[in-house]
Amino acid sequence: MRDLDLRRLRMFVEVVEAPSLRVAAERLFISQQALSAAIRDLERQLGVELFSRSRRSLTPTPAGKALYEGAVPLLAGGAHLASEVRLIDASNPDPYTIGHTPGLAPSEVFEIIEGAVLADPSLPITVRPLSPSAIREEILGGNIDLALARSREVPPDLAGATATRHKLRLAVNAHHPLAANPTCAMKDLESCQIVVSELEEDYVNMLVSYCRRAGFEPKIIASTLRGTPPHMAVITHPEACAFVTNQPGWLYGNQIRIVEFDDPPMTPVMALWLPNTAPRIRNLILDAVGVSVETELI
Repeated sequence: MRDLDLRRLRMFVEVVEAPSLRVAAERLFISQQALSAAIRDLERQLGVELFSRSRRSLTPTPAGKALYEGAVPLLAGGAHLASEVRLIDASNPDPYTIGHTPGLAPSEVFEIIEGAVLADPSLPITVRPLSPSAIREEILGGNIDLALARSREVPPDLAGATATRHKLRLAVNAHHPLAANPTCAMKDLESCQIVVSELEEDYVNMLVSYCRRAGFEPKIIASTLRGTPPHMAVITHPEACAFVTNQPGWLYGNQIRIVEFDDPPMTPVMALWLPNTAPRIRNLILDAVGVSVETELI
C-alpha cells in the first residue's frame, strides 16, 4: 500500500471538522468536486469507507473516527518536523517553548530544565504559564513544544513521561489549628476544608485519591484566586488548607505555615509532547533529569 498522502489526510481532517463539505472546500480553497474526489481516493487507498453519506451531512464511520484521531497528531508532527528542519538551518532560531500549569512554580520548572541549560547555556528556551485545559490544543497547534503539568494522565493523541516527582506538604493560615503542629498526618485533614484550583482537574482528582486512601472523603472548595501560588489561597480561605510543594516553615510575613506530612505523598510532574517527534532540546531536557523516553512513555 502506498504511504498516506498528507495533503489528502489534511483534507480529510478539514471535512471532519467543518460543518459541511462546502465549508471545508472553501477553507481549503478548492472546489467541492475536487475535495470529494480526494476523499474517495483516500478511501480507495485504505480500502474502507470513511464517511456515512447522506444528502445533508457526512458522518465519520468508526474507521473514519479512528483515522481522524490518528491524523491530528500525525499532521501536527509533520508540521513540527518541517519547523525543526528550518530552525536547524536558521542563524537565529525561534525559542523552544515550554508551557507549565499553575500548580508548578517557575522555579520548579527551572529545576527540570536546569541540567540541559547548564550543559548548553546557548539553548533558546522560553517558559510561560499554560492553562491545563489548553495543553492538547497548544501542543497540536504548535504554540508550545513541551508542557509540564502535575498529572498522571496523558491525552490519547499526545506522548508523555514522568519528568520528576515532588513531595507534597500542607499550607495553612497562621490561625489554623494545624499551624501549631510540627508535622501532620493525612488523616488530620478529615475535618478540614481543602482549597484547590478548579482549573487543574486531574491534579485535584489525584489529591482526592490521596485523601481516600487515608480513609476519608475530602471537603474540597475551589479557590477564588487565579495566577497566584497555591499557598496564597489560605490567606483568602483562612479556614482551609492547601497542598503545596514549598519547603516547610513560615511564609508571607509569618501569615502562612508550611507543615510536613509524617508520610508525605509524592506528586508526579508529567512532561507532554507531540508523538513521533524527537527534537534535540526536548531530548536534552529529559536526558538531564534521567528520563528514558523509550521506557518511560505512558
